[in-house]
Amino acid sequence: MAENELPSPPFQAVPGLPNFRDIGGYPVSGLGSGSASTSDSGPLGDGERSKVVRTGLIYRSSEPSKVTADGVSILQSLGIEKVYDLRSAIEIDRGVRDGHGWQVKEWEGARRIFLPVFLDQDYSPEALALRYRNYSAESAEGFVAAYSDILAAAASPNNSYQPFKTILEHLASSSSESPPAPCLIHCTAGKDRTGVICGLILSLCGVADEVVAHEYSLTDLGLKSRHAELIQHLMSNPALLDHPAGALRMISSQKEAMLGILAKIRETYGSVEKCVVELGLLSPAGIRQLRSNLIHDKNKGGVVPWQSQAN
Repeated sequence: MAENELPSPPFQAVPGLPNFRDIGGYPVSGLGSGSASTSDSGPLGDGERSKVVRTGLIYRSSEPSKVTADGVSILQSLGIEKVYDLRSAIEIDRGVRDGHGWQVKEWEGARRIFLPVFLDQDYSPEALALRYRNYSAESAEGFVAAYSDILAAAASPNNSYQPFKTILEHLASSSSESPPAPCLIHCTAGKDRTGVICGLILSLCGVADEVVAHEYSLTDLGLKSRHAELIQHLMSNPALLDHPAGALRMISSQKEAMLGILAKIRETYGSVEKCVVELGLLSPAGIRQLRSNLIHDKNKGGVVPWQSQAN
């Protein structure tokens, strides 16, 4: 593979839309209650060993403001009908104001759904400074703290948008004829807020933690073309002024960060399933329906050779 070539699957080249990939194609390790080494899974049955997360349903990316006409054609060909935007209004406005061009982008055939994780009042200087300090910490603990905040903000009763609940309920929608409509999930970089909800989805499907962490870490490759832009934006905040090393850590996607937040969830709630139910994101019946919608036999295709891609 060439130095600048992204592994495909799961990546797909969409002109003007970095970090675009399918989160399907990963093996299901088992379902039930059990150890963290196999997600929240019990012993594997023979049938479960041949299951994978369905491809062609859930895509993730960075924000799509610069996607080209050819890129839009590719997105339309994939049948993406819902685009979940996890950014806040003030974040979008600041991106445009600062010259990054992060304006809302919409196209025929897909509906943009505004689902901010952080509400505008969370963007006080104090909140920003704390959030950036958490992300830029040298250890994974900073990311675990930040991702805990993301989960809390997304599930807060004060957040009327209920972003994670909305996405999970779509994926758990019941239809005897077809799976849920394909969707794209993004924030600004498509790394943190997007990473947490995608981690939850894969974990609910019984994907092992090490595989979920691998999928998360692929953003290091997917975002390379935007590193300079994102670092410049981050260093405009007083908390990171003249601190390029901290800004660089903020845009990294180390496996330890995802492993850490999954471990924190289990420490707090007992399992990812119990977390989702306790936070009101999905009911037990909804989790069963989500699995029915998203898991299928690997002989139907769409398997990601993740082990050969892992560092």
